[in-house]
Amino acid sequence: MSEVSRVHSSPEKFSGRRDEPKNNKALSPEYIAGFVDGEGCFCVSVSKHKTLKRRLEVRPQFEIELRDDDEMILKMIGKAIGCGNIYHLNYDKYGWRPHVKYKVTAIDDLFKIVVPFFRKYPLRAKKAKTFSIWSRVVEMVYKKEHLKYGGFERIIKLRDKIREENKKH
Repeated sequence: MSEVSRVHSSPEKFSGRRDEPKNNKALSPEYIAGFVDGEGCFCVSVSKHKTLKRRLEVRPQFEIELRDDDEMILKMIGKAIGCGNIYHLNYDKYGWRPHVKYKVTAIDDLFKIVVPFFRKYPLRAKKAKTFSIWSRVVEMVYKKEHLKYGGFERIIKLRDKIREENKKH
């Protein structure tokens, strides 16, 4: 896995109380669903964790990464959805332009805001299948099933299904 140089000046949070971005028309939920169909990512990471009994942490996340000159659209999406953070990423060592990432990792936000949003405004492309699998993982983590051996193993299988879906062309 290649290392990415990340510059995180305190991430901008979206909690529904936003007055930013200003002077922009609100995005329709259908537009957001279409945008996510093309640019979004529903993923499940499993990483080492020193203090957990299993030594592995399961973390579902939703994100969209774009070049930094498209930051405003991510801010508008974050405002419309009502949760998440914007991060600034620096890819100088690759000779790339800086990027911005809208990311939601808080399990409560994923379960109570993101999943219901995309159930109400469904994805229409192949990412709909990935979302369906991913939302099962979110529910399992929300219900703390990942803490049990059988639940953890089921999540790993679902994560592998997501990876397989993403490889299909």
